[in-house]
Amino acid sequence: MRLRHVTKISSLTRSEVFSIIKQALEMKARPGDYTDALKHRSLLMLFEKPSLRTRVSLEVGMTQMGGHALAYMMDDSPIGSKETYEDTGAVISTMVDAVTARVASRKQTTGLARTSGVPVVNALDDFAHPMQVLADLVTICEQKCGGDPHSLRDICLAFVGDCQNNVTYDLMRAGSLMGFEVRLAGPRELAIEAAVLDECCSLGLPPRMFDTAIEAVTGADIVYADSWMSYGVHARDRDRRLMMLKPFQVDSALLQCAKPNASFMNCLPAMRGEEQTADVIDGQQSIVFQQAENRLHAQKSLLLKVMTATF
Repeated sequence: MRLRHVTKISSLTRSEVFSIIKQALEMKARPGDYTDALKHRSLLMLFEKPSLRTRVSLEVGMTQMGGHALAYMMDDSPIGSKETYEDTGAVISTMVDAVTARVASRKQTTGLARTSGVPVVNALDDFAHPMQVLADLVTICEQKCGGDPHSLRDICLAFVGDCQNNVTYDLMRAGSLMGFEVRLAGPRELAIEAAVLDECCSLGLPPRMFDTAIEAVTGADIVYADSWMSYGVHARDRDRRLMMLKPFQVDSALLQCAKPNASFMNCLPAMRGEEQTADVIDGQQSIVFQQAENRLHAQKSLLLKVMTATF
């Protein structure tokens, strides 16, 4: 069985992403067909960062497929101090069938994957969030493409706000990989890493950068925002960041610049009055809760693919 690690969305090929989306929608429609799909399989979930959607969706997903998920909190763990991530990867892969890691740094994710004999899936680090972006693609496919993932190429997604974060980076990679337009607008002080831009250019369609939120959003199918105070951002930086990011807040006037049938997305948690106003996230164009629900179905599909090597 071929071992596959998923450390970022571009760890997957375009055809593999198509396959994951298609299977996720099938699992959502007919969950009873998959009740024994991962029978007697175990998933270890490593958590250094806080989690709600990730932990619940992974535990429920494994249970729904006949498997078991074990959550390991790293607050008082020797991992990374007394024991290297490489040693941890080697040890735990003798006991479980797959590992997910929600951690602070890409070095931790790659360290685990370097020696693990079972699939390691990034559940969030500082460089990527493939689980979230797979759920986003499932949601866009469901809401905008009539369930056909090949129609993603007709989508224009505008992300406004803090572009220097894991979700933005994987949305950029996803657009380049899958062939849909990604537009970005945010403060110049929060610059995108050059390595991410270079990777996107090598994957295919590069993202487009804009100076203002209005330029990025005009004519878009999807308007996407993320927290201005992501996990890991220090509270002392709050006032400075809010002032810097205020011009990129999604309010009803900005949303009206997008297509009339445009949808608003936020990977949650969200703060009303910060990255978006309450009338936007609670309005008719918001699909944030469908997006959150699809974490379950997208992750079930991904886990089934990597744990059974059935891409």
